[in-house]
Amino acid sequence: MRSLAKRLLSFTRLVQGVNVSAVTDPLVWEHVQPAAARRLLTGAVDAFAERGYQATTTRDIASRAGMSPAALYVHYPSKERLLFEISLYGHNAALDVLRSADTGPTPADRLRSLVAAFTAWHAQHHTIARVVQYELASLSPEHLAEVATIRRAISAQIEQVLADGVQDGSFDVTDLPGTTLAVLSLSIDVARWYTPHRGDPAALGKLYADLAERMVQA
Repeated sequence: MRSLAKRLLSFTRLVQGVNVSAVTDPLVWEHVQPAAARRLLTGAVDAFAERGYQATTTRDIASRAGMSPAALYVHYPSKERLLFEISLYGHNAALDVLRSADTGPTPADRLRSLVAAFTAWHAQHHTIARVVQYELASLSPEHLAEVATIRRAISAQIEQVLADGVQDGSFDVTDLPGTTLAVLSLSIDVARWYTPHRGDPAALGKLYADLAERMVQA
């Protein structure tokens, strides 16, 4: 465990103090039509990740999309609506990743697969993930409630695997909700500090999978 902790600390120190470039792959939003709406979403992700939601203006977003501020309202009624669309997409994408990764003959195998995939997703899509995970308070109550439903499904995916491991004796977990939160937090926090210049998402996923398994093994 100490060896893993040292590796994690070393990896984290590599990226501390590095300015993360908020570059968004337009292909992520290829389902959004028309193209102008897609450019606005891309610009919003970029701006929110770099400046934060509160410090970002509609002019900032429109400028990144190569459009006038007034053009934004043709496609989205507000800045908050853009944040909601980003949050909805990001949470659904993360949930899909977990559901696809829930494979393996034992709870330990499933947990490792889940954590590795969830961590790698937060690294590979760190710009979107940073907005999705750290701007929730800026959503309207109605939109937050919709996103919260997806977040509960994400938590349930991990909690069920932990419960299965407790049942078969492979995991020693006395607080399922608390441990679920701890496991998820490992992966989610990657979006806060990750930069593509440091480390490989798959390798980071494996490291975090090792940590998660050691946290709960009996």
